[in-house]
Amino acid sequence: MIKKNKNDLNEMEYLVTQENGTEPPFRNEYWNHFDKGIYVDKLSGKPLFTSEEKFESDCGWPSFSKALDDDEIVELVDKTMGMVRTEVRSEDADSHLGHVFNDGPKESGGLRYCINSAAVQFIPFEKLDELGYSELKKHFEK
Repeated sequence: MIKKNKNDLNEMEYLVTQENGTEPPFRNEYWNHFDKGIYVDKLSGKPLFTSEEKFESDCGWPSFSKALDDDEIVELVDKTMGMVRTEVRSEDADSHLGHVFNDGPKESGGLRYCINSAAVQFIPFEKLDELGYSELKKHFEK
């Protein structure tokens, strides 16, 4: 399982996960990344999303229609920036991940988890066994 210490985070990762920041749209690692695999919390290594739920939203950040396990996601009211939004945090590491909106694909439940690339790490499908995520292969069987 992938894990990091807060001291191992780069400046952008720290800003996003620890200070509730937001990385620039269209200039982040996973906004246009559609390889097969999972996205885990950058600090705890807990699985959060799969590529099966990732979709192109034209917002400039990775977007997912649902979380892998709702118990790993915490939703909080966010009244910053002059609006009311729903913040998404990781349960285990309490990292700021991004926000969830109700403008996602209707056929997938209508949610759009808009996630900062700096808050997650992508694990390719081919490395799930090697990195201790074998049990998640079932999410790719159709």
